[in-house]
Amino acid sequence: MTTEVDYQQLNGVALAYMGDAAYEVIIRRHLIAAGLAKPNHLQKKATHYVSAKAQAALIDLMEQDGILSEDEWTMFKRGRNAKSYTHAKNTDVVTYRISTGFEALMGYLALSGQQDRVDELGQWCIEQVEAGRTE
Repeated sequence: MTTEVDYQQLNGVALAYMGDAAYEVIIRRHLIAAGLAKPNHLQKKATHYVSAKAQAALIDLMEQDGILSEDEWTMFKRGRNAKSYTHAKNTDVVTYRISTGFEALMGYLALSGQQDRVDELGQWCIEQVEAGRTE
């Protein structure tokens, strides 16, 4: 069953919810393809890609490298500025909000049928993390 979603009407937190899953699948697929199979090792390695700190660093790199369109920046800001009543226990509020914006961007792209762009950005993120640019 396919359900149409009006992503334009979703708030930033709802977009981030979807984007978190979309990005996580890309990272998990990458790690499995790299031969990692033990769950604890997978989770530890995935943190380098999906933590709030890593996602905030990736957004900074996206800005530096100029890889996002104006519409994509708008969706990032929508997620970053969304009111959330929770935040990660191991990061500050600013970093958490930036990572929420990252996830909202990925959610917007996924829900608007732009899977090729999700995959492109996901691959770009993998390359940045592996090059050590997020540390």
